[in-house]
Amino acid sequence: MSSSPVSASVPAQPYGRPPLRTVQVLGGSAGAGSSAHVRSLTTGLAARGVRVTVCASAEAEGEYDFTGAGAQFAPDAVSALRAACAGADVVHAHGVRAGMRAALALRGHRAPLVVSWHGDGPAAAGALGRLSRILERHVARAAAVVLGASSDQVDLARLRGARDARLAPVAVPAARPGADAGKVRAELGAVARPLLIAVGSLVPHRGYSVLLDAAREWRTLEPLPLLVIAGEGPLRAELSRRIEAEDLPVRLLGRRRDAAQLLAAADVAVLPSRWEERALLAQEALRVGVPLVATAVGSVPELVGQAAALVPDGDAEALAAAVAGLLADPDRRVALAAAGRAQAATWPSEDDTVAQVLSVYDELMERRR
Repeated sequence: MSSSPVSASVPAQPYGRPPLRTVQVLGGSAGAGSSAHVRSLTTGLAARGVRVTVCASAEAEGEYDFTGAGAQFAPDAVSALRAACAGADVVHAHGVRAGMRAALALRGHRAPLVVSWHGDGPAAAGALGRLSRILERHVARAAAVVLGASSDQVDLARLRGARDARLAPVAVPAARPGADAGKVRAELGAVARPLLIAVGSLVPHRGYSVLLDAAREWRTLEPLPLLVIAGEGPLRAELSRRIEAEDLPVRLLGRRRDAAQLLAAADVAVLPSRWEERALLAQEALRVGVPLVATAVGSVPELVGQAAALVPDGDAEALAAAVAGLLADPDRRVALAAAGRAQAATWPSEDDTVAQVLSVYDELMERRR
């Protein structure tokens, strides 16, 4: 895949100004939400004449094709990041860890740092938690502007010492047309049975152990629902052992590039996380009209409003009951699907997101003049 510059095809900025040069920095373990956001942001910025370099892993470039969106790609090695930042007008890091790497790379350079505080996971305890708080304080104080994906992220950034923290919800990129839902269900083995879906990396804060506890309760339902989990991670072996040992109606699909198409074919989406911000699964489910059952954690209640069934974190019985109740009530599923689409219509569009980010960049450039 080519990573050559695209500057020759990028239009100049108005009023004789040189094109704005920005570097988008993703951490090595950036999640799907952050990577999809950077892809969307890159597309919009490049279309508006901004020269964009995306510094990310080769794996992220292969999956999200930042060069195809109009960017120059730089690997996430320290030397490449330093070189990219040296020629930038604005550096925009996505996530706290990426913010720390960008802050170090910018030492000795005048380019302002913007950090999108998407959140890197739930607060850890003990020494790891203290280290995380130190990292957050350093990044918050190094940033000229922190953009929080939710109001609690803005509050946290201010608590950690951010000079300027603003709410900047991240839009979900428009889903590509998918495969026929019937075909998807047939491939998964859910033609004559309900299909439930969860999407996300197999890590502790996703709450999959509680989800498997709930799946034990669904074994008494008729017809028997099939739960599919799209994602990969360190808990795969543990989850696989439980599924086999307890004979659970669950399939681990691994990492999938067609998660949006799988979601569109499902009867119910399930988000059992112990912690979430603007959860990508929640946004995609509401947008395509798939009823959602989610834990009431982080900014999920703020995000979904009355358009999802919310249950307490860690309560397998409540999770199982909410899903079973929806499967037994087609009218409730239809009502939630309609409410979800209405709620999604209130969220900012991709164009809104790009315009807000670009206004922040312009403001920072004005400060330097």
